[in-house]
Amino acid sequence: MALPNQKPNKKPNRASLISHENRIDAAPNQELQDPKPLPHDQRQGESKAVHDVELLHEKRARTLKHLLKLNHVNHAVLYHDLQRHNHTPHLLGSAYLFGSDSAHLNDIYEDEAKRLEPWRDSPGEVSKYDWRDYLGNPHYQRAYLDFFEDELVLNGYNWQKVVEQYLLQGKEPLINNLIAGLGHPLIHLGYAYEFSSREIAMEALSMAASSYDYLHKYLDDPSYTKPPANKTRSPLEILSRVQQDTYFDGLFTEEGFNNVAPLFEKHEAKMLEYWNTWHIIDPTKEFEASQKAAVALLVASHKPRGKPYDFFILHILTTSHTVRILLPLLPAKFHVPLVRQWWLLTLAVYIAQLRPEMDLSSVTDYNREGKDWAWVEEEAAARSKHTLDAHFVKGLRAMQTAAETWGPAGDFWLNAAVRFAQEFDGWGGFGTAMLRDEGK
Repeated sequence: MALPNQKPNKKPNRASLISHENRIDAAPNQELQDPKPLPHDQRQGESKAVHDVELLHEKRARTLKHLLKLNHVNHAVLYHDLQRHNHTPHLLGSAYLFGSDSAHLNDIYEDEAKRLEPWRDSPGEVSKYDWRDYLGNPHYQRAYLDFFEDELVLNGYNWQKVVEQYLLQGKEPLINNLIAGLGHPLIHLGYAYEFSSREIAMEALSMAASSYDYLHKYLDDPSYTKPPANKTRSPLEILSRVQQDTYFDGLFTEEGFNNVAPLFEKHEAKMLEYWNTWHIIDPTKEFEASQKAAVALLVASHKPRGKPYDFFILHILTTSHTVRILLPLLPAKFHVPLVRQWWLLTLAVYIAQLRPEMDLSSVTDYNREGKDWAWVEEEAAARSKHTLDAHFVKGLRAMQTAAETWGPAGDFWLNAAVRFAQEFDGWGGFGTAMLRDEGK
């Protein structure tokens, strides 16, 4: 089953996000069509939709291309005791699309390189016959990269074909575990498609194979998907129910991603109850609602002059953005499972971060004082002191892309982006136990 040969930067045709069926109940082979991005302000002389830097020759594109290749050669995808992920392609790509010049792209690379680590040899090689035997072993990240790049050569450098073969095929396809590692394999794959980059694609496969974990079973085993007892079509409503559910009170003494594994180990039934509650009837509206929920979780749960913005909740937004990128490019049978995979991560992170209450009015009624998307772009590309922070820039881009896709929505997306850009001053949400484990 070949992936559509569609450039990620190509404007999709207007269509509903779902096929002509009037109703689905999270059917695994239901197709989500690509919604057409709505009109948005354009930068003079340059289309923000141009992504395929391999085909461009202007200086910024050449700089981006060379830096992506340099990162690919020099830096492992996992580092810091194999616990952190290489975000360099994400930040470079987002900054490029926001209009950053070549000098700033070089600054980004130099800053990221300070923290990254070189590739190290794996304990052994992997082959076509045993590559699944080492799934989830991060020490094999280099071996996986070598293996997938060997396959790339055998397939005439057709990276989409390699992704199709090793991500989408088999009884338990690798795509059903892209939310491992806080969704970084998913995010990396999205950037591979957006920039038509075989280097990023092979890195994404290596990251997915090395990060593989227990979460795959919830997508691979259909017994975990059950008819909801108290179904609703609104992700925000479900999150509100979770926030008010006293079952979770006192479950954890502090926030932190370390809470996720115990959550599934000891409270799986309750988790899956809420996971199955999202009842998809009109996927166009409900996928839009899921992106609104992702933005609300980040911005509407933040208290000004309180704690810093939550680092882990930010990943709910950036993974949602990636789902939006991948849906029109993947075969139909993976569409709804991919959305439900994102929803599983969303619930896990929200509960692990102690279910912060959201105040939507803090976004809908926010006074932007005349600031528009051009202001947001300038903050991300050049003006803000946080332009070298990958997650800050990616968060702003995810909000802008949502606005382009779904329309103004009463300025919800723009209000959220401006508020986030103005209030952001670093990340929180780690918890003292995680900070101790990280040696901070």
